[in-house]
Amino acid sequence: MVLAALIREEIEVPEGVDITLNDEVNVNGPQGKLSRKFVYPKITIKQEEDKIVLETQFPKKNDKAMIGTIRSHITNMIQGVTDGFTYHMKIVYAHFPMTVKVTGNKVTIENFLGERHPRSAKIVGSAKVQVKGEEVTITGINKEDVGQTMANLEQATKIKGRDPRVFQDGIYLISKE
Repeated sequence: MVLAALIREEIEVPEGVDITLNDEVNVNGPQGKLSRKFVYPKITIKQEEDKIVLETQFPKKNDKAMIGTIRSHITNMIQGVTDGFTYHMKIVYAHFPMTVKVTGNKVTIENFLGERHPRSAKIVGSAKVQVKGEEVTITGINKEDVGQTMANLEQATKIKGRDPRVFQDGIYLISKE
């Protein structure tokens, strides 16, 4: 069995995106700026011309997995500052018409299943939430913030103690862009 002495992953940097490496990876683009610190002892991150290079010497299974994870995070950052992320959700109710409002950094859901007290979901980071009729749109440049905000909305309308085949009320994800 022969071990690979070096694993090298390259990430292309598109036009209009500026990446600087110091203690953290800073990505600037037309939509905004993102920065993130990656700390993993065996992986080095370098910049060569219009590429970001991830390398590790004598990798083990965890090192190979971590290279893929860091590569995915950096490509998500690049996609975020160029195009951004948009998640579309649909408000579904059959029994009681619910009202969804954005107030500050929270989304308030009133009259969910006829409950007297409103439910709320936190908007994470720089994500922006818009409610138009039956559709909720979550946009932002950080994929993790947008995804966590979407998950918070879905969890806030989770039904416990009732038959889910009958009570299908809630806010559900319908598409990602």
